[in-house]
Amino acid sequence: MQQSEENEWLARWREGRIGFHRDAVHPALVRFWPSLGAAPGAKVLVPLCGKSLDMRWLAEQGHPVLGIELATDAIEQFLAEGSGEVSRYHQGDFDICRQGSVELWGGDFFHFHIQQAAEIGAFYDRAALIALPPATRQRYAFHLAQLLPPGSVGLLISLTRGGEGAGPPYSVPAEEVRELFEPNFELTHLADGEPEDNGFYESAWALKRRGPMA
Repeated sequence: MQQSEENEWLARWREGRIGFHRDAVHPALVRFWPSLGAAPGAKVLVPLCGKSLDMRWLAEQGHPVLGIELATDAIEQFLAEGSGEVSRYHQGDFDICRQGSVELWGGDFFHFHIQQAAEIGAFYDRAALIALPPATRQRYAFHLAQLLPPGSVGLLISLTRGGEGAGPPYSVPAEEVRELFEPNFELTHLADGEPEDNGFYESAWALKRRGPMA
């Protein structure tokens, strides 16, 4: 992330400006995850995870979860709102907390490297891509592809809004989603949600990493 992007993100959490956070599991995750074909027990990468309850849902389905989050406030709130012992350790650029089968890596997603992603077999993105400005989204899509082995699957939820508008969240139309991800993923458009009061509507996408299987 650029320094200005980091500062804005940290300020949002510090000041409680987190309207993007949902107090319930996202219905598209519940609806579409079972059909993706993720391997049983596959570890799920959740970039820019915030304190999303979706991570707990994934863990309840038998998936270890690795969430990456820049804001320490988000991580500590997630742990406080959960239950169970918390273990803490450090690796590279990251401070890591584990509660149950959810690991939260505190740091910059772009500093997370393939050597640290050895066990990743799936991913979930509800609020990462749409949190990033246009210049960073291409970098994000490429970096995500580098972390995932061929055949791994994921669920992406994007937002689209007619006309111009400041973000985050940013509008990422279907054409841009395809441009960003089709070079490295098989991409399937699953559904569009109903328009919200703010003019946004969500779209759900299934992704599968291209490339020769090991």
